[in-house]
Amino acid sequence: MNNNTHNENSPLPAHNQPPVVPVLLCGGSGTRLWPLSRSQYPKQFLRLLGEHSLLQATLLRLQGFPGLGRPVLITNEAHRFLVAEQIREIGIEADILLEPAARNTAPALAAAAQWCRRGGQSPLMLVLPSDHVVTDIAAFQEAVALALPHAAAGRFATFGITPERPETGYGYIHRGAAIADGFAIDRFVEKPDADTAQSYLDSGEYYWNSGMFLFRADRYLQTLNRLAPEITEPARTAVDHAKLDLDFVRLDGESFSACRADSIDYALMEKTDDGIVIPLTAGWNDIGAWDTLCRSTSADFYGNTCEGDVIAHDSTNNLIRAESRLVATIGLTDMVIIETADAVLIAPKNRTQEVKAIVEKLQKDGRTEIDLHTHVHRPWGSYQGIVQGDRYQVKRITVKPGKQLSLQKHHHRAEHWIVVKGTAQVTRGEELLLLSENESTYIPLGVVHRLENLGKIDLEMIEVQSGGYLGEDDIVRLEDVYGRAK
Repeated sequence: MNNNTHNENSPLPAHNQPPVVPVLLCGGSGTRLWPLSRSQYPKQFLRLLGEHSLLQATLLRLQGFPGLGRPVLITNEAHRFLVAEQIREIGIEADILLEPAARNTAPALAAAAQWCRRGGQSPLMLVLPSDHVVTDIAAFQEAVALALPHAAAGRFATFGITPERPETGYGYIHRGAAIADGFAIDRFVEKPDADTAQSYLDSGEYYWNSGMFLFRADRYLQTLNRLAPEITEPARTAVDHAKLDLDFVRLDGESFSACRADSIDYALMEKTDDGIVIPLTAGWNDIGAWDTLCRSTSADFYGNTCEGDVIAHDSTNNLIRAESRLVATIGLTDMVIIETADAVLIAPKNRTQEVKAIVEKLQKDGRTEIDLHTHVHRPWGSYQGIVQGDRYQVKRITVKPGKQLSLQKHHHRAEHWIVVKGTAQVTRGEELLLLSENESTYIPLGVVHRLENLGKIDLEMIEVQSGGYLGEDDIVRLEDVYGRAK
């Protein structure tokens, strides 16, 4: 992302304006799109609409906007390497703040504002959820440009989505008096029932609450400190005592955890007289369930939206997604079918919100299908579960060039490693081995070992584990370049 260029077609001149720092909210467990979205791989990291993930698309839709500063991304410990890898893939550098505890958006943005204020500067913060869809990028950038002078003057701008239907799943904003390209905020409204939503639509005075904001960092801190000092003070301390860890900024855990958990809507926007809503019509979609994804996808002649290896015979108006095998349907209408390697969801479109009941059942039963896919990403690469049986399992391991796993041992399992592609350097006890394609080694139970890829191409291996317990928590890390050793 080039933050210093300005072209003649940009929506606003780059001069005489504080820098605009994109602040992306990248936390959340994202189980509403189960089984594709999992707690360890939620929807913001999924490629639901093309080659880029929702997170990547959020950053990329800012390209060409003048006066952009270095982005700030807020995430948690579990997702830190996913965030880092995804922004690396699209060639964007950013500051990544790690929340030590979930405290909702108001404390997260207070920490981000403190971070942006380093050195006495006060940029504009463009706050964006990382899991929304915007199809009309020009309209989006134009709306941000219209909000800039309001934010620079000290107002808190939010972007209200012009409603297209009587939606009961979103909160609403009721507009007040007109103010140069926008409206004063009269009030925020919780999710309505169907009749109330229809009345909102008919009136033309209500907008969907997008959760996107633009304001000055110093104004946010000043106003929030007046309204909720129990948020700003711990957040300030958390930033003051933050520590750098690789590419991440670790907020002080004790301080940040002391913040009152609250959203920016409740803590500030509903209480300030300086709020303004900028109408936005840009193909926005908060993909909250599988049926809503259809609104941002193209259907075929029969109304089917299909992804992957799908045969839909005499079937209409379905969403069918195949991740790992052929999915065939006969005579189905208005259904959602989502297939992954370890789970399949089949539901009527109008009942996909009930996936939360499935997730709750999986949680109650302690099932791993809510947390991880069979294909699991790690900072060094990834692994994919192939087969699992009594006292054994087989995985396919990919290690990226120049990466290494931790120096580790296991109490309950032994491992056989077979190189399929590339060259592996293996530490096995006191030995140092170099394995090429079709070569293998054995790691006995309890032996300290490490796997490294010193080559220029991906290292691919088959790992066969055997033992009485094969859980991922049977790893004792002695050394780790990614800070995971205990």
